[in-house]
Amino acid sequence: MPDAAAERTLHIAIVGAGPSGFYAAEALLRSERPVTIDLIERLPTPYGLVRGGVAPDHQKTKGIAAALARIAAAPNVRFFGNAKVGVDIGIDELRRRCDAVVLACGADQSVRLGVAGEDLDGVHGSAEFVGWYNAHPDHQALEVDLACDRALVVGHGNVALDVCRILASPVERLASTDIAGHALRALARSRIAEIHVIGRRGPAQASFTTAELRELGTLPGWDVVVDASELELSAVSQAELESPGGNVRRNNLAVLREFSTRPRRHARHIRIGFGAAPLAFEGDERVQGARIGRFRLDGAPHRQVAVHDGSHIDRPCGLVVTCVGYRGHGLEGLPFDARRGVFPNESGRLVEGGKTVPGMYVAGWVKRGASGVIGTNRADSAATIDSMLEDWPALCAQPPVSRDAVAELLDARGVRVVSLEDWLRIDAREVDAGRKAGKPRDKLATIDALLAAAGAPVAS
Repeated sequence: MPDAAAERTLHIAIVGAGPSGFYAAEALLRSERPVTIDLIERLPTPYGLVRGGVAPDHQKTKGIAAALARIAAAPNVRFFGNAKVGVDIGIDELRRRCDAVVLACGADQSVRLGVAGEDLDGVHGSAEFVGWYNAHPDHQALEVDLACDRALVVGHGNVALDVCRILASPVERLASTDIAGHALRALARSRIAEIHVIGRRGPAQASFTTAELRELGTLPGWDVVVDASELELSAVSQAELESPGGNVRRNNLAVLREFSTRPRRHARHIRIGFGAAPLAFEGDERVQGARIGRFRLDGAPHRQVAVHDGSHIDRPCGLVVTCVGYRGHGLEGLPFDARRGVFPNESGRLVEGGKTVPGMYVAGWVKRGASGVIGTNRADSAATIDSMLEDWPALCAQPPVSRDAVAELLDARGVRVVSLEDWLRIDAREVDAGRKAGKPRDKLATIDALLAAAGAPVAS
């Protein structure tokens, strides 16, 4: 039986109100330990990638928000939106006012290719481009020019497929989703007729999910083109495909082979290519083309690396979206692995100088890197909370803190915190506007508009 000290209520701050933050809160609630939780989010809105990352035409996936809303409504959970850790409250100030802190702030920056011309206008990372069409306040002002014939999408994952689908979907179909209004207007003027999707590895290594790959082949007015010769596998890649856990990639290969046999019926097409990656982007101020190198795979099964074979082709393009991963960012005063974009940790415990930092934990993409689907974060966050529960007696041995300490500091500094009730007002406003427009919601895309809907005074 736990001693009396272990029975006291602990006050936990979770930095980041995306899926991993909510799942950490859920795990704490399910532990039935006496606990109060502050979910601290820099945006006025909760749900992270569910709101700002999931493609607007995948409304079923966005339904996860309903489960997250039930966690937010728990009596011992409070939502602090529009509160920036590291700006409005320092990490050391937060630590002094809580018994433990969970860093679940996600990975909101695009991984860069590191090639010449990547900063040209018209070359966008996936974080920016996806945020643009999802009405993310950080990216609503992004200038996306679709007045070109050819787009290049770099990457062989689901985000690359999302970008292709949004670029190629009929605007009438997108109009019934929660896509940002500015993005829909730009897409209605699009002249793109070719989308090339490339990645440096082969079809046996592509990380699409099969359902999304099949979906690409159903877009009206577009062909999906695959060169059958690029689907021929080496003995090493075939061994990878036949190993345990290779089911999805075997299914993907079957879909790709079916695509390769389809006759061309339309003027517009999406071409999926393998063993190719940009060496440079070319243009004066705006991208006009890409120098694309050819790559071969070398190494043992599951350890193959892509090696440039020395050859290249130059391909014109007026839009580039690089979908090669996401990375997190650090917080001043905390250790951070800048190469991997994660907080160093052992079993979710923050590590500095080879030692765990008492009371500091990490969950989600800033714990393991940007991998998996949204549901993957549930087990990941639960594992972090398991580590916290092991540390519970030590956490309880600390001097007690006030549940209101964080709220009082933010209030004293004049931070306009968005509460759960404020968010529900924003939510109702968006849903009502969407209902009138025949869509699930009409998202507000700026901080000022969101705060106004929450009932907050907006600076003139």
